[in-house]
Amino acid sequence: MLEAKLYQKIDNVVKCNLCHHHCVISNYSTGICGVRQNIDDKLYSLNYGKLITQAIDPIEKKPIFHYLPGTFTYSIATLGCNLRCQNCQNWEISQYKEKANNHIIDFPGNYIEPEEVIKQALKYKCLSISYTYTEPTIFFEYALACMKLAKENNLKNIWVSNGYMTKECLDLIIPYLDAINVDLKFFDNKIYLKNCGCQLKPILDNLKYLVNNKINLEITTLLIPGLTDLNDQPRQIANFIANELNINIPWHITKFSPQISYQLQNFTKTSNQLLNQVYVQGKKEGLNYIYTGNVINDERENTYCPKCHNLIITRNGYNITINNKSDNCLKCGYKLILKYK
Repeated sequence: MLEAKLYQKIDNVVKCNLCHHHCVISNYSTGICGVRQNIDDKLYSLNYGKLITQAIDPIEKKPIFHYLPGTFTYSIATLGCNLRCQNCQNWEISQYKEKANNHIIDFPGNYIEPEEVIKQALKYKCLSISYTYTEPTIFFEYALACMKLAKENNLKNIWVSNGYMTKECLDLIIPYLDAINVDLKFFDNKIYLKNCGCQLKPILDNLKYLVNNKINLEITTLLIPGLTDLNDQPRQIANFIANELNINIPWHITKFSPQISYQLQNFTKTSNQLLNQVYVQGKKEGLNYIYTGNVINDERENTYCPKCHNLIITRNGYNITINNKSDNCLKCGYKLILKYK
C-alpha cells in the first residue's frame, strides 16, 4: 500500500478529496470505495499496484473508436469502485469490499511495479495503456505512476471512467491523459442516486472540463429499459453532448444484458426498437458520430463521413478496416475527427 494523495486531516478523521463523495473516514475505516483506509490519521491506497487484471485488448473494446483505431491497448485494473451501479457487468471485481474491523486490510491482487506494466505493453507492441474494467479513479496513485512512465516511453494513456473524480484529480492526470471514455449512465439525478449512489452534476461538469482541456473524449450510455429511457433522458443526453460539449464527440449507445448485471437480473434486455429510437434522437440533436454497442453486424458500428456518408472505418466485431487514413474525407474533403497516432 502507499500513502494516498488528495486528502486532508481534520481532527481525528481524514477527508478524501479524490472523488465527489469526499468521504470522511475515521481510524481503520475505509471510504465508500473500500480501497482507501485511514491508518493512524493517514490515508492509504490499499490497492496500489495490486492488479487483478492484465490484458491485451483492441482499443475498440474500451470503447474508443476515434483514437488510434485498429490498435491494441494494454489494459490493467485493481479491485474496487467508488460507485455501486446496480447494472454493473464487472461487479465481481468492482464491488469487492472487505470490512476493516479495526485492522489493516491486506488487499488482494498481484503486485506489479509500474515499470513492469510499461515493459509488458511494449513487449506486446501495444500503443497505449488503458486503465479500465473497474474505476481508475480508485487506483489513481498507481495509474498516475504508470501514466508518467508511459509518456516517457511514447505510450498513450486511456481511462475508461464513470467520471466522478474531483477537479483536483483531473488536474493531476490531464497532463498525461490522451483519451477517455466516460459512462454518462443517466440524465436524471434521482435515478443516478438510486442506481449508482452518486450525483449527476459533477459528471457533467467533468465532461465539460475534459473538453475544455482538449482531451479526446468519447461517451457511453447503456440503454436500460425502465431506467435510461425514462423522462426523455436519451434525447437530453444527446442534446447535452451537442450543445454543451461538441457535436463531434462519439456517443456509444449500447444494449443492456440483464443476466450479467449486478442487481438488475429482473429487467429486460434492450430491444432493437429502443436502440433505433435513441439513435434517431441523437441524429436529430445533431451528433455526427453515434455508435451502437453489444450488437452483431450492425453497420452503425462503422465510421462514416458526416457530410457525404463515405465509409471511413469498417468494424466487424474487432476486425477493423481503415479505408480513409487521412484527416479529411477523401471523397468530399470534410474534416474528420479521428486520430491515428
